[in-house]
Amino acid sequence: MGFIQDDASLVEQALLQDEDRKQYTGDGSVDFKGRPVLKHNTGNWKACSFILGSECCERLAGYGIGINLVTYLTHKLHEGNVSAARTVSTWTGTYFITPLIGAVLADAYWGRYWTIAGFSIIYFIGMCTLTLFASIPGLNPVECSGSICPPATPTQYVVFFLGLYMIALGTGGIKACASSFGADQFDDTDSQERIKKGSFFNWFFFFINIGALVSITVIVWIQENAGWGLGFGIPTLFMGLAIGSFFLGTPLYRFQKPGGSPITRICQVVVASVRKRDLVVPEDSSLLYETLILEGTRKLEHTEELR
Repeated sequence: MGFIQDDASLVEQALLQDEDRKQYTGDGSVDFKGRPVLKHNTGNWKACSFILGSECCERLAGYGIGINLVTYLTHKLHEGNVSAARTVSTWTGTYFITPLIGAVLADAYWGRYWTIAGFSIIYFIGMCTLTLFASIPGLNPVECSGSICPPATPTQYVVFFLGLYMIALGTGGIKACASSFGADQFDDTDSQERIKKGSFFNWFFFFINIGALVSITVIVWIQENAGWGLGFGIPTLFMGLAIGSFFLGTPLYRFQKPGGSPITRICQVVVASVRKRDLVVPEDSSLLYETLILEGTRKLEHTEELR
């Protein structure tokens, strides 16, 4: 009888431990203090609502500055069309290449949360600089007198480009991390949450387009009809709201720890591939020796496409 009771106790204990494990995420995510997170307290849509709201406001701010920039350069800084187009093209290229910096910093050192937070503040300072530049008469060139349009002074250009390129740098941490940080809020080991994650990306791009739509219609009209100070000030206000929304959700977020430099891991894969090029791989992928969770990464499913 004693053996039967011991076996029953062990089974009961195992069931309780299994039930307890199900209450926590299985993808290695932690809370703000680095502790394992309970599923019902964190992540999912209650955390993503802050991320989606933040992304909508950030996109409105970004497009509100960039979409009408050629007009501002030609009308206010008195640049020619060719020079203005070149300036905007250079800035746009920088705007889209800085996410490489944000991605490396997030994956290797800071994590996605702190990368978004730090770069958002840089972004906001750049927005404030441009708004002040457009609002304070002394920072802008003198208005045209007939066909004579005085060019901007070197000091005016320095202030303008400082704000503009701070925005380009700031977007690097947001573009690289916002969507993946939203994906972190869903546990890949939970089939129901995996389905929700697919819906998240649909909503993510929907909110991006909402922000862009408001910018290319309402914000552009305000800039051309109510003044550039107000036209830049409203996107700056929305960027402030984006930062506030992002920080408000902090207690609800799930965090993935940085997993080291991706460049190092790429080199490791290349070296391992060369060294093991003659190794016979079992047909059953379950026989491969590998870990289920790597810190700061998600395990990719096996595919037959690149054999």
